[in-house]
Amino acid sequence: MSRLPTSLPVPEFAPLRGGPVLRWGVIAPGNIARQFATGLRRHTDQRITAVASRSPERAAAFADEFAVDRVLASYEALVADREVDIVYVASPHTQHREHALLAIAAGKHVLVEKPIGISAAEAREITDAAHAAGVYLLEAMWTRFQPKTVLIHRLIVDDAIGAVREVEASLGFAFGADASHRILDPALGGGALLDLGVYPIAFILAILGDAEAGEIRGRLASTGVDAHAVLMGQHADGAFSRMSTSLDARNSNRATIVGERARIEVPSAFHEVNEFDFVVDDDRLRWVDPTGVAGSDALAFQAVAAAADIAAGRTESSLHPHAASIAVLEVIDSARATLGAVSLG
Repeated sequence: MSRLPTSLPVPEFAPLRGGPVLRWGVIAPGNIARQFATGLRRHTDQRITAVASRSPERAAAFADEFAVDRVLASYEALVADREVDIVYVASPHTQHREHALLAIAAGKHVLVEKPIGISAAEAREITDAAHAAGVYLLEAMWTRFQPKTVLIHRLIVDDAIGAVREVEASLGFAFGADASHRILDPALGGGALLDLGVYPIAFILAILGDAEAGEIRGRLASTGVDAHAVLMGQHADGAFSRMSTSLDARNSNRATIVGERARIEVPSAFHEVNEFDFVVDDDRLRWVDPTGVAGSDALAFQAVAAAADIAAGRTESSLHPHAASIAVLEVIDSARATLGAVSLG
């Protein structure tokens, strides 16, 4: 008889509509900011009330597209705006520290695109500043707030698959040999680890915690940034992890959690899909997110989670606390140093 369950629990997450509403100000309205704004408009009650960019034309176009009330002339004006409750920092990696600290100094809550900085030292500086100011700070690790991920963690906590023995996750795409691409540019925080590796690293650490021992292999691009990295770790209670990321090859882009009694398999692309398989031997039970929110629209979940946290008086998320942001960058710092990647910024 199969040990496959007939159904899986319902994940608990902040409702997309009907909860606390924040007034958002957007710094640097590029592609990721447009995805964020699209998810908010389609699925939530959250409001973007102001935008600022170093390109007035880009800010005006963003405001027109998303019905934003005000286009402000500078980032300083945006963080000082009384009609803004929380600032979304969507600038390039190398500017996250500057813009996050600017918003924190103005007493604003902050959502900072991932990675929160380009090093663990920057992450500590930003989180320390938020603690001192008493404002809410969240790294935009949006995948952690998907119902799919919330349910996976519940299944692990509930011992549904038994003790976790191994976690594997990969994310990589072939960007070609154009050295002018942002992801290959050291001045813009380029490299596979910071741009793509943050996803599988965060996924693994949230399940297994820090590695007690590990091995790092990889290669560099012609510009000196990391082009491919494979990290193998040994964690508490003898569990193992394998993470791979690449900007010069298409990885499987899947994630698998292997337990004593069952496993969880997340198909490609694991960070975006809203489904997974609960597997016992050769039997599978497919879970699909009933909200129907798919792809980058799922950035909306982190926004409503932030609104709920702030309404409850919290200054960091229990799902993705500051320590988690720092831990991911500690792994990346170590991997980049081992591979001999060039300095960034």
